[in-house]
Amino acid sequence: MAGLLLLGLTFWAGLAPAQGDPKRGEYLSKAGGCLGCHTEARQGAVPYAGGRALETPFGVFYGPNITPHPQAGIGRWTEANFVRALREGRRPDGAHYYPAFPYPSFTRIVDADLRDLWAYLRLLPPSARESRPHELRWLYRWRLLLGIWKWLFFTPGAFVAEPQRPGVLNRGAYLVQALGHCGECHTPRNWLGAPKQDRFLAGVKGDDDGVPNLTPARLKKWSDGELKDFLANGLTPDGDVAGETMGEVIRNTTSQLAPADLDAVVAYLRSLPRLPDERK
Repeated sequence: MAGLLLLGLTFWAGLAPAQGDPKRGEYLSKAGGCLGCHTEARQGAVPYAGGRALETPFGVFYGPNITPHPQAGIGRWTEANFVRALREGRRPDGAHYYPAFPYPSFTRIVDADLRDLWAYLRLLPPSARESRPHELRWLYRWRLLLGIWKWLFFTPGAFVAEPQRPGVLNRGAYLVQALGHCGECHTPRNWLGAPKQDRFLAGVKGDDDGVPNLTPARLKKWSDGELKDFLANGLTPDGDVAGETMGEVIRNTTSQLAPADLDAVVAYLRSLPRLPDERK
């Protein structure tokens, strides 16, 4: 009888979902830049409690509170709710998220990494700070329109490594395309706000110098070591310093990557097609 009971417990344990690794989830949160988007840009702001403003042609979006507070944060979410948010761009009630939340990139995060991220977020100190509502132009307040946008421009699904590509390039592609979501800032968009996939990482026009081209067309003058140093400490080969926005990305994200992951990112960027700078 005891043997049957042990066998039954072993069977059900095998069916139970595996628990995520919060320590690894902390590393993934840094690789994903979660802190920057979900922490207000002011001295003493509570990490992950929301309030960061993102100005766009459609209005101002505010990063929400993602601490495990049951009312103000995501404390009442299930792991399935979390996976659905990142994989499908949907809230727990089924409504569509605006793609200012970069689920078009996060959809590619693999299941094991989503599980570890969830485990880490569950251990954050809860904050009662309420998420600030977005301030959008009237036309873009209709979330139902997002269903059409997603039908046109969004393809959900986890990253799949290419068998013919070396492992270091697959790892770099995953970090850049999924976790790092570099294309969200460095890829130009059409008038509906969707990235131009044929111009992936070719830079974006804007104030001052815009957002730089990350393809070999621009990076050819930098050695691998110089590029890795820039991602690690923000210094360019000529002694300049990364601007405020990229400086924060370097401080919170790329400088936190393991050396092997930095090497993978550099190798992948080197492998991209040479695209003319979009800013010209």
